[in-house]
Amino acid sequence: MVRRDVMVKQATLQSNKLPRIEDAKFALDNFDIQNEITASAWRGQVEPAIDAARVTAPTCICLDLEELKCFETVERHYERWGVIFHNSLAIQPSNPAFPTYSGLTVLMGAPKSGFLEASFLHPVNSVSAFVTSSQRLVLSAYDRDRQLLGQTVLPSANLANSDSAISPNTLLSITVNNIYSVSFCAFDGQFTLDNFRFCL
Repeated sequence: MVRRDVMVKQATLQSNKLPRIEDAKFALDNFDIQNEITASAWRGQVEPAIDAARVTAPTCICLDLEELKCFETVERHYERWGVIFHNSLAIQPSNPAFPTYSGLTVLMGAPKSGFLEASFLHPVNSVSAFVTSSQRLVLSAYDRDRQLLGQTVLPSANLANSDSAISPNTLLSITVNNIYSVSFCAFDGQFTLDNFRFCL
């Protein structure tokens, strides 16, 4: 769940703006959200999924990672919510350099180190996650034809208990119309994602 009273670091990219990292209060109002859904992993429950064709107000989906098993490959677990992951593994970090933002479970790029991708069944307009990385991390957004729409960069490592000027669990987000996929790339480094969220 998103906590509104916590100060976090946030990196943002809006169309025609350069990426920057700054101290900001993370508020749902920043995304003009009227509806937020906490999405559970698909385990055969009979719950209605979101129908993107019928969404009229801005709606955001925040993935609940806590139901995932540690070391479980995550691909189609959230497909009914409109997102499929590639090269993604659920972990409960034992290394204190990679603290979680909330709960015990995060996503990391594996088996290929330093890369994770999410594809959306319907175009989205905003994607965000709290990230902790062993080196520079690039969040890239693509359209239906895999043309680059924009990028946001975490400029350096932000491991806990390091001399980094950037705290762990920095909010990395990108906002641009018609995102069909995003990739997180740390160029063979290690990183974790928590509170993965996207808005229709």
